[in-house]
Amino acid sequence: MNTIASARTAADAARLPLMLGELRLPTMKRLWADLAEQSNREGWPAERFLGVLLEQEVNERETRRLARARIDSQLPPDKSLASFDFDAVPAVSKAHVTALAEADGWLAQGHNLLAFGPPGVGKTHLIAGIGHALIDHGYKVLFVRTSELVQRLQAARRDLRLPNELAKLDRFDLIILDDLSYARRDQAETSVLFELIAERYERKSIAITANAPFSAWDEVFPDKAMTIAAVDRLVHHATILEMNVDSYRRRAALPARRQRSATTTTQ
Repeated sequence: MNTIASARTAADAARLPLMLGELRLPTMKRLWADLAEQSNREGWPAERFLGVLLEQEVNERETRRLARARIDSQLPPDKSLASFDFDAVPAVSKAHVTALAEADGWLAQGHNLLAFGPPGVGKTHLIAGIGHALIDHGYKVLFVRTSELVQRLQAARRDLRLPNELAKLDRFDLIILDDLSYARRDQAETSVLFELIAERYERKSIAITANAPFSAWDEVFPDKAMTIAAVDRLVHHATILEMNVDSYRRRAALPARRQRSATTTTQ
């Protein structure tokens, strides 16, 4: 290589990190020199070098996007579908849940997902696992305790910014309201919860976990008419998962109780 060509190559190499930084391509900025050296050594065509470099940028950008989406979702990190015990809840079809986890059209149509059952049967785990899978498919999910969201919306109403708060929530394809049964109208004015349900009706999806059946929801909303209206909007386009089995905690406690009983008997 002559002196002029060598100087030009050195100048291009010096400019590349600056341009890649300006274009906000951090992965390419970090990897281009090593890949260029490998490309020159192995005689890659220009198309392969550029393709490999761009592929690395795209892959790391997707990894960062998923990490941000998972943090924003506030989903419990340890509750995935892979760790959910479907054998313990035979009424719930694994194939059906897998379809839900792949979106299967229901999010695009603003349909809802409701999980009912006594405490400890895995409702939160199952719905959170679906939420994690939906993030992997590119959707935006928010997981929140219902009572905490009620307080947040009520504070927004007091400050005359409830429409703005609802607009912020609208960016999520799915909002998971965990433990709806624990939101009590004597603890907070839960009519804001109805406003959220009405705002998202047939547009954006809501998932709910609840210990209590619909007949007990009068304890959540301020009056019977609002309860009926809320239930009507939620179930109009909804998948309902009934999880009426013994709780994980109770099943886990039984062997220990038997062991203690056996020990006491032999003493």
